[in-house]
Amino acid sequence: MATRTARPEPRSRSRAPSRPREAGTAVNGALTELRIRGLGAIDDVTLDLGPGLTVVTGETGAGKTMVVTGLTLLFGGRADPGRVRAGGRAGVEGRLVLPAESPVWARAADAGAEPDDDGSLILARTVSAEGRSRAHLGGRSVPVGVVAELAEDLLAVHGQTDQLRLTRPAEQRRALDRYAGPEHLALVEEHRAAHATWRQLADDLDRRRSQVRELTQAADVLRHGLEEISALGPEPGEDEELDTQARRLGDADALRTVADTARLALVGDVTGDLGGGELPQDASTALSTAERALAGSDDPTLVLLAQDLADAVAVVSDVAVQLASYVADLDADPARLAEVLDRRAAITALVRKYAEPGEGLAGVLAWAADAQARLSQLDVSDEALEALEAQRDAAREQLAALSARVTAGRRAAAEGFAAEVGAELAGLAMKNAQVSFHIDSDPDQPGPEGADEVALLLSPHPGAPARPVHKGASGGELSRVMLAIEVVFAGADPVPVMVFDEVDAGVGGQAAGEIGRRLARLAREHQVVVVTHLAQVAAFADTHLVVDKSPDSAQGVTATDIRAVRDEDRVRELARMLSGLADSDTGQAHARELIAVAAEGRG
Repeated sequence: MATRTARPEPRSRSRAPSRPREAGTAVNGALTELRIRGLGAIDDVTLDLGPGLTVVTGETGAGKTMVVTGLTLLFGGRADPGRVRAGGRAGVEGRLVLPAESPVWARAADAGAEPDDDGSLILARTVSAEGRSRAHLGGRSVPVGVVAELAEDLLAVHGQTDQLRLTRPAEQRRALDRYAGPEHLALVEEHRAAHATWRQLADDLDRRRSQVRELTQAADVLRHGLEEISALGPEPGEDEELDTQARRLGDADALRTVADTARLALVGDVTGDLGGGELPQDASTALSTAERALAGSDDPTLVLLAQDLADAVAVVSDVAVQLASYVADLDADPARLAEVLDRRAAITALVRKYAEPGEGLAGVLAWAADAQARLSQLDVSDEALEALEAQRDAAREQLAALSARVTAGRRAAAEGFAAEVGAELAGLAMKNAQVSFHIDSDPDQPGPEGADEVALLLSPHPGAPARPVHKGASGGELSRVMLAIEVVFAGADPVPVMVFDEVDAGVGGQAAGEIGRRLARLAREHQVVVVTHLAQVAAFADTHLVVDKSPDSAQGVTATDIRAVRDEDRVRELARMLSGLADSDTGQAHARELIAVAAEGRG
């Protein structure tokens, strides 16, 4: 039975209705519902998020960024108790709709999560004012790290202060690898495995060379134990067999009497070695007499019973033969008994020395097998070191060949990647910007993902030196570079939800419209949420949310509400963004024109 996260009815809420899009939806999944409680100025709001492009607008300081903060918190981001209302508790809940083939389902199942009744996946996160944080996934309490791991396949947040994927050289290298294609990515994985093999061999060789004395001593201990066990030569199950033999040898006379008495009762003294004399009728004779009596009858039932008695006679005779063999094998020789007891004592000594309690001789043999395997790792002889060195060198040669191929693939992809990103930037108020990759290869120092250090360089305008993008770009430029990269990767990125926080800072006019157009293009394959202050961007929205701030007289604090706007309400909001006056006729006319242009551009 699926467990559903409890959802008490909020005191005030605004809903942005989910609406089907005419041109594409997020094929990898979508966040259909988001509830935020007690976070910053937000008291309690629930957002029904639609597919495609959702924009969040509102006056400066109204709390637009709290939507992004809530999303980040929901997906395992760092909890900031300073965002929680004094003495209260902040909470964020979300409902994810994912395709059946999404890898998120397998990871969620490993964490014990279950889908909700409608097949969606419920996430929840709470943070107290004291900083304590809890996460829930599919009705189960889970470590926050589990949700953060899932977020890698679910959410990408891009903001002016959160540009981690562009500022880290390793992430820039992975972006280039991704652009190079699946065959190149498979080659990188092969390189990673080869690097692990080489490092293991190299570390093993270094360890043996630097710890010759310690390893030699450890090997001597193992050899001594193996020699001691080998000298005795115990066989599997021998300890139990010796116990059985010792009991038989110690009780030979009593056992012989018991076996002979049983044989006499079954077949009598047929050999004359049981004392002769007048003996009572034995079982075999009695059964044979009964069988002959019944066999002479014409009654079918008695004839069948006679056959059963004949089978019984055969069984009795067979048991008698086995008893005779048992008696013949009994040995009352004291010397043999002493020999058995001595070997059993020797094996017992090995068990005490090399086996865990309760394991017996099987534990000794297991220790010997393990010791033999460990000896191969402790061998510091010249021959062993030379063989290991040869393996290491062969692995290094294989790694070098793979590194060269990985480097060649990156260099081949770098020019095309940079050109495509530059073409996108041309329409984002960075017409003269030049993007390039600097690939510095050191074949002598290969890492798991190759021998290359990759840096994404940006020259914002002609004459400006190309510098690493996180150093040579302003916050707004960095956001636009990220947007350009995401547009290049549109349709290939498995992350279903993308969030952009103020990516249009410092942009206006035609460039703002181009940002909106590109975000709408991304939204054909992803669910895109954008916090913006530009009407030119907001005009492209499929869902438009407005953040309003108003005094809460009951609590004496300022509260934030979020509402969805459509039709004339949306025109008024765009007019406010354009001119500062929601009721301006000129502003509203301009807003309607923007909506029409955006609809045409989106189509």
